[in-house]
Amino acid sequence: MTRPIETLVIHPGALGDVLQAVPALSALERGGHRLTFAGQPRLGELLQGTGLVLAATSFDTFGLEALFTEAPLPERLTTRLGRFARVVSWFGARAPGYAERLRAQVPEALVAPPVPDDDSPLTVWEHLLDTLAPWSIERPEVLRPLPVPERWRIAARTAFMVLGLDEGRPLLIAHPGAGARWKEAPVSRFAQALTRMIEEGGFQLLVHQGPADARAVDALCDIVPPSTPRLVEPTLTELAGALALAQAYLGSDSGVSHLAASVGTPSVILYPAETLRRWAPWAPGAVPLGVGAEGDTP
Repeated sequence: MTRPIETLVIHPGALGDVLQAVPALSALERGGHRLTFAGQPRLGELLQGTGLVLAATSFDTFGLEALFTEAPLPERLTTRLGRFARVVSWFGARAPGYAERLRAQVPEALVAPPVPDDDSPLTVWEHLLDTLAPWSIERPEVLRPLPVPERWRIAARTAFMVLGLDEGRPLLIAHPGAGARWKEAPVSRFAQALTRMIEEGGFQLLVHQGPADARAVDALCDIVPPSTPRLVEPTLTELAGALALAQAYLGSDSGVSHLAASVGTPSVILYPAETLRRWAPWAPGAVPLGVGAEGDTP
């Protein structure tokens, strides 16, 4: 039996950025690589829990900052890097000397930016796959959703019971927030799309509210029925479970929207024109739509 190739994947980006790497990570795994993810701990927990990576470690405490200096590397870092036969670093590509010092420790290291150049025709997820070409890693023929552990679904069902949701009715989860206000779909456009989906699908509505979403959620809840329940600041794994249980999702251009698409929930994602082409989701069950200014007809 061929031994797996121990591979470190470095990506310190946010939720949506990292989820764009799922097809690349899946292709690496199928190509015989055993993956350790270095990034945000909660994202490592997500990827490890779905089985996409074997292990996860914190980017902030890994010690990679030493690769940006001319000083001798700490033994702790050299020991850590020495465990790996290969490294993929979607970080540090434009920092002088970083790639060379990394390859001095792990000769088979790929270093590339996490997003394509402005003039590239590739989406982010296509670009990340393309960076693996030197290892003859090919695009998967089928893009499969992330498997969601049953314990995450159980946690979500418990939250649904507390909120009084009807298990017998199809569920639509809406997330109007985004990492930046300019990426949020105009509330009137969002509400129009939401109303249309509810009327056509007979859905009950649940609005997700993350730590920075109160303003966007309040604006939406001024339009939807006042009894609409809110799922407020669940853990990331509980949110993944909730999204996996939903029959539909509507959201702005956000990490939560990419999570919904990644776990296989039929999703409509409303993008501003600036991000639609580059950040389109990889999941075949997600529909990306461009939205205009307030007052435009959807």
